[in-house]
Amino acid sequence: MPHSIDTADLLERFCRYVRLDTRSDAHSPTCPSTAGQWDLLRLLEKELQDLGIADVRLTADGYVLATLPATSPKAGVPRVAWLAHVDTATDLPGGATPIVHRHYDGRPIVLPDDPAQRLDIETTPHLRDKIGHDIITASGTTLLGADDKAGVAVVMSAVRHLLHHPEIPHGVLRLCFNPDEEIARGMTKLDLGELAADVAYTLDGEELAEIDYETFSADGARLEIRGVSIHPGLAKGVLVNALRLAGRFLASLPPDLSPECTADREGFVHPTEIAGNADRCTVRLILRDFELEGLAAKRAIVEQAVAALRATEPRATFTLEFTEQYRNMRYWLEKDMRPVELAREAVRRAGLTPLSTAIRGGTDGSNLTARGLPCPNLFCGMHQVHSQREWVSLQDMAKSVETLLHLAQLWHERA
Repeated sequence: MPHSIDTADLLERFCRYVRLDTRSDAHSPTCPSTAGQWDLLRLLEKELQDLGIADVRLTADGYVLATLPATSPKAGVPRVAWLAHVDTATDLPGGATPIVHRHYDGRPIVLPDDPAQRLDIETTPHLRDKIGHDIITASGTTLLGADDKAGVAVVMSAVRHLLHHPEIPHGVLRLCFNPDEEIARGMTKLDLGELAADVAYTLDGEELAEIDYETFSADGARLEIRGVSIHPGLAKGVLVNALRLAGRFLASLPPDLSPECTADREGFVHPTEIAGNADRCTVRLILRDFELEGLAAKRAIVEQAVAALRATEPRATFTLEFTEQYRNMRYWLEKDMRPVELAREAVRRAGLTPLSTAIRGGTDGSNLTARGLPCPNLFCGMHQVHSQREWVSLQDMAKSVETLLHLAQLWHERA
């Protein structure tokens, strides 16, 4: 690029964002699902306005939408959207205290609020490659929130850079910061006509130079078990304990189809929550596979487990529901790989070697692609997400910014 990335501004933004607790909540019916997400959404709305962008809007459903006008003299340059989600995962607290480990020297990083949480180059993937980098972690008891506030900071930094350097030619860029990706509802309320883009990219990938165009296909499952209640002193021959039935159901699921026993292109059935009492309880699961046939087979496994339990205890009531969450974006992107190929070229121009794997997860781009808006996923440098040991390299985030800038220019060049 003709100008270097302002890493001081990038770091300041990222640390500001991760201090806000923006966990989403699958049990909430609202959008966004939590009040904390509004804090970051309103902050981003103001920051975009302060940068001088006139077309900024925060929708009633919690989507920050903005437009960066074209600088390209060409007509017909595709309108490209950049997206990042503001929520963090549900299982651990947010509101991080970020710690910047300058010029990482390769020694173990012990997180001060919980010394049991540590990162070292022997057991932490990719950390050895970051010796000399500035590594950002949380303090040990919360998520860092780099998933996806690293993506948010990268997009904001790229926007700021382009505003400061209008000589870089690009088409119209649409920006979207959205809620609730972590509970598979990130795109539920987004109007694609309002987004008004021809192609899009999420900034929600991990490894340096990663470009994702193949994800899991995903379903959710909810099993409600209704037992028979009575005082435990009078329970013989009468009580049907819903919690015990839930335990039998979970024990009947094939252990070799659990996340802890699968890798690469293998799917899984994963119980995520159990709640209730002896009278009634609910078990929630997620089902994942790269192919729809495999996903259907995992639905059948759950159905068979419930049927077997129903047969052994006819006095209980079992209600099983499945919900489609997202689908493998490869099914659509492989028909037109241009968005992926231009992303690969942008990565090369940033001095990196493109990396693509079938990611064991999903992004908001999975939903967008299925709805007709091609949307690969790009790296923003985060690692060990959904854990207290989450970390990110400032230098990798800067490379992500650089990749976005090249990508914007490439769509201009190839128009």
